Order: sequence, then C-alpha cells, then structure tokens
Amino acid sequence: MEQVSNDQWKIMFISGMGFFTDAYDLFIIGVVMALLKQQWHVTPLETGLVTSTALLASAVGAVLFGRVADVLGRKRIYGVEVLVLAAGAVASALAPSIGWLIFFRIILGLGIGGDYPVSATIMSEFSGKQSRGMLVSLVFAMQAAGLIFGPLLAASLLGSHVPDNLAWRILLAFGAVPALAVYYSRRKLKETPQFEAAHKKNEKAPKGNFLAGYQRFQQSHQMLVRLWGVSIAWFVMDFAYYGNTVSSPLLLDALAPHASLLKHTLTQLAVFAVAAAPGYFVAALTMDRLGRKLIQSLGFTVMAVSFAALALIPGIEKMVTPFLLIYGVSYFFTEFGPNATTFVYPAEVFPVDLRTTGHGIAAATGKVGGFVGVFLFPFLMKWHGLLAAELAAAAVSLVGVVVTLTMLPETKGKTLEELNEGEPQPRQSAQTAAK
Repeated sequence: MEQVSNDQWKIMFISGMGFFTDAYDLFIIGVVMALLKQQWHVTPLETGLVTSTALLASAVGAVLFGRVADVLGRKRIYGVEVLVLAAGAVASALAPSIGWLIFFRIILGLGIGGDYPVSATIMSEFSGKQSRGMLVSLVFAMQAAGLIFGPLLAASLLGSHVPDNLAWRILLAFGAVPALAVYYSRRKLKETPQFEAAHKKNEKAPKGNFLAGYQRFQQSHQMLVRLWGVSIAWFVMDFAYYGNTVSSPLLLDALAPHASLLKHTLTQLAVFAVAAAPGYFVAALTMDRLGRKLIQSLGFTVMAVSFAALALIPGIEKMVTPFLLIYGVSYFFTEFGPNATTFVYPAEVFPVDLRTTGHGIAAATGKVGGFVGVFLFPFLMKWHGLLAAELAAAAVSLVGVVVTLTMLPETKGKTLEELNEGEPQPRQSAQTAAK
C-alpha cells in the first residue's frame, strides 16, 4: 500500500470530526428522550419526531451542500456545514419545549447532512488509489469515537446525579464542541487537486447551475445505475441501523425491563466498544484489500441473519448472553460492512463534477431510510416487539445484498479517472465552443 502523507492524515482527522458529532448525536438523543419523557410528558408521536426529524433534515442538507460543492468547489463550502451543525446543537440544548426541540434538530440535521458529501469527496480526492478506501473509511470511522464517547458522557452525568433537566441539555450542547473545534482548519484547507484540475480544464465552459447536475445523470445509463445502487443500499442500511441504534433503549428495555437508564446506557456502551468500534477499523484496514463489493455484501448478509435470529428465536429477549452476542455480531458486521462502504462508494463512482452531487443524493436517500426506520421502530416494537422490528430490519438487509451484487462495481485499486472513463462531460454552449 502506498505511503500516506502527514497532510492526508490531517485531512482525515478534520474531515472525520463531523462524523464524531453525527454518531454522538445519533446515540445521545435516545438517552435525552428517556430523560424528557417524564419531564415534558412526551407522547410516542413526539418522540418519533424528535428522534427522526434531524435525519430527514440531513437528507435536505446532503442534497443542498452536495450540489453546491460541485458548482462552487469543495473549499468554498467546507466549514459552513459544521457551523450550521453547531448552531443546531446549541439551540437544541436551550429548547424551551418539545416543539422548539424538534425545530432546532432540523437545523442540526441540515449541518450533519451537508458534512457527508463534502467530507467524503474531499478525502477521496486527496487520496491515492491504493489507500483511498482506507482513508475515506477512517473519516467515517470517527463515528466509533462518537458512539463510545456519547454513552461515557451520559453515564458520567447519570452516575453523578446531575439533575435530569440539566443533564439532557449538557448532552445536546456538547454536540457543538467537536464541530467548532475543526471549523478553522476546514476553512484553511486547499481546494482538492481533482476539482482544481477539472475547473481549469473546463474554465471556458459555462458555469453549471444547480439543476443541471441532476439532469446529467440521465445522460449515462452507467451513472444512473450506480446512483440507484448506492442510494438504495444506503436507504436499507440506514433503515436497519438507525432504527436499531436510536431505539436501542427500547430494545434493551425488552431485555431488562426493570433496569435503570444508567444500566441500559452502560450496556449499550459495552456493545459499541466490543462490537461496533472494532468493525469500523477492520473495515478501514481491509477496504483496499478485500474490496468494497465483498465487504458490503458480506455485511448485509450477516445483518440479515442476525436480525432474523433476534426476531425468530423464541424468548431471545429473556436470554441475556445469546441476545447480546447476536446483537453484537449485527453491530460488528454493520460497521465492517455497509455502514462503511455506503459512505465510500459514492465518493468514487461518479465523475469529478458530479461527485458531491451524487454522494449527496445517496446520503440523502440513506437519511430518508434512517428517518423511516427511527420513526417506525417504536411502533413496530409496541405492535409485535422484536419479531416485527427485527424482521423488518432483516428484510431490508436482504435487499441490500441483491443491490450490491447486481448494481455496483468493484472500485479497489483503480483511480477515480479509471472508474469514470467514458462518462459524458459538461456540455459547452455553441458560443463557448467556437472560441
């Protein structure tokens, strides 16, 4: 594998901090809602809206920031998304009511969504072909730190008997800290060599407008198939993943209905530390050796089997060790699988002038899947418990296997140019072409 430079490691870190925040917020909202239920007498509908609207807003953010970064450049937009994210986190912590909390989490979601296409593409375009999969995966693997830090902070506050009405505000406000910490570094980052070269090559071409990029996907059957492939895979991945993770207090309550919130939080921390975090880093270390296609299809397959086992084994919620073992396996192969590859794939399979646009569409579709999963899981759990919720997760995971095998290429060991040879270029006007 080619040597990774110090500058590439630095870019990986400043790009990854947004995903630390994303994962931190993903976990922490479940604890926050457990604290707020009694304080504000929150209804199931309000719980679903609080935990899911940020995901829906992030879909809008991904499409918006993704397209703007292809039109104006990565550098021009980078850093704005973390300011939006930080503003949403602070405002959420100060929310005076459940309605305001829902509104402020929409702002938070816009920033989170915007971080996906821009950070992934920047890392992809600053990487060489032999280490691109690892570096882009490591950007996303910063989620592991957020998934572990979230329960640690929550457990420390709950264990030290901080009043509930203060604890949830502290937990939400912290989401702004890592975002603001990298704002200056992001603004100082240079334009990527890929975008700069393409911009110089086409500087006499008419400037792309916001809608033109979406229309260009219709010009190539290959691009359209790839767009559908990465988008569907991300949708079903996030449906299962976000539904299970944000609803983890409900799942663990089925396992130990009389345990305290602190015990549930520590149990989830153990699952993340033992199963999820290693999965992220195994994915990063093997991405350029095993390839994206194998890792993604294997991950979806094991997810489907694990979720089906949780649904169909009689009385599994009464068997602590088997339950946690299967639950842990599902997490490991989610991270060492489609949770990593659905982030990497869209940063590779589109030409430079559509890269953040395509990634934004795929990420947005994934967030819609996450929204549907988070919104439906509490109702599925209330309807038929683990049977309904986990069978739904198993079914969509099987869809992910089929999509991966039939619609997506292998990208390991190929340059971004090789992966997009023969794709149509932006059309020039007759006046420009004549010059």
